[in-house]
Amino acid sequence: MKTSGKTRCLWAKTHPLLMDYHDHEWGSPLHDDQRLFEFILLESAQAGLNWLTILKKREGYRYAYDDFDPKKVARYSEAKVRRLLNDPGIVRNRRKVASSVVNAQAFLRIQREFGGFHVYIWGFVKDSPIQNRWKDPAEIPAKTRESEAMSKDLKKRGFTFVGPTICYAFMQAVGMVNDHTVDCFRYPEVAG
Repeated sequence: MKTSGKTRCLWAKTHPLLMDYHDHEWGSPLHDDQRLFEFILLESAQAGLNWLTILKKREGYRYAYDDFDPKKVARYSEAKVRRLLNDPGIVRNRRKVASSVVNAQAFLRIQREFGGFHVYIWGFVKDSPIQNRWKDPAEIPAKTRESEAMSKDLKKRGFTFVGPTICYAFMQAVGMVNDHTVDCFRYPEVAG
């Protein structure tokens, strides 16, 4: 799809929030632990929903989850969880909210063990983004052997809401895999 003279991935054409996210974030290699925590929390919240729903609530999440500080989220009490379940700025699903606290605790354990979550998570792609060359969006898989391995290991380490499809969406979002189609203006930016 062309907008402003730029050809974008097909999924990014339907809403300004999707366009902005696509143009400035999606697929850019990310190594900042707090931002990685943000994406793993948001991707987990997205399960069963579409990404636009999450993008529309992103600022609500940022406020409700203390700017995605995993140390603070890991210490959330049951009273805080109840407050979150009444917050219209986020997806109010008890299992997903409880999962965010459990995942923050697991995230911190991985940070301590590996010296950073980024060190651990990027190991699934041997520290280098996978460069795909998709011509048609229909070619893009929902999961890969790397996302299956990531899912299995994250679950073993205590994470929840991290199935292979969620893990693959996370990998796409944080640039562990370049799934921009080859005609997209972002493809060479991310590949370079």
